[in-house]
Amino acid sequence: MKKRKYVIIFLLGFLFTNLGAQPVKMHGQLLVNGIQLVDQNGEPIILRGVSYGWHNWWPRFYNKESVKWLRDDWKATVVRAAMGVDPERGYIRSKEWSVETIEKVIDAAIENDIYVIVDWHSHTIHQKEAIEFFEHIARKYGDKPHVLYEIFNEPERIQWEPVKKYSIEVIQAIRSIDPDNIILVGSPHWCQDLHIVADDPIIGFDNLMYTVHFYAATHKQGLRDRCMYALSKGIPIFASETAGMEATGNGPINHAEWQTWIDWMEQSKSAG
Repeated sequence: MKKRKYVIIFLLGFLFTNLGAQPVKMHGQLLVNGIQLVDQNGEPIILRGVSYGWHNWWPRFYNKESVKWLRDDWKATVVRAAMGVDPERGYIRSKEWSVETIEKVIDAAIENDIYVIVDWHSHTIHQKEAIEFFEHIARKYGDKPHVLYEIFNEPERIQWEPVKKYSIEVIQAIRSIDPDNIILVGSPHWCQDLHIVADDPIIGFDNLMYTVHFYAATHKQGLRDRCMYALSKGIPIFASETAGMEATGNGPINHAEWQTWIDWMEQSKSAG
């Protein structure tokens, strides 16, 4: 979605489990089994945590102190480092500084033994740059079970065919270096079109999941119905960005609808 002036709370994964203070030590390498995210022992797992805002607008939060605080105070088991791509001071214009900023959160997550989503936070396709970035991350961190790759934050007004083609190229680049860690794939219209993905999924790769993003005051039963259709077709879903207000970032929090989403994720046992 558009630029927002807050940190977004989000729920991830699949079936509730008590992760404890050292989730990676306890659960290790994450895998996809059917439509469920599971740990190294094959047990369904849910991750709960926080997404940082665009690194180029809020770099002051990208530090080891904030990661440790989120782990200790909020009991976060995952954080999401959002690599802003297009805006001023984003990856396209300020590559070295951007990578350095993102890696502060990745390094701190590993140090604090929590999972970290490395998010390519763009609304448009930049295939060459995305491959370059994720190859670097895979080479540096691909041997760490802490890392998940989110390869396209929110394809905006782009159809599934070019998004799918882009995703396959980026997945191939990552898998040539890191064969195991979870890769999260976006879908058109701000990760809303899971019903379209369900009818034409990416095949030939393991440990892929498809992201859904919802803002509870805007996205309601219609989007849940799309998710249920995707799940019925065997598509694993990962909620990597959610909040209670409108998709614009404005308006009051819709507590009732947000709770409905949380209940749905818990009850379905197959969507974060």
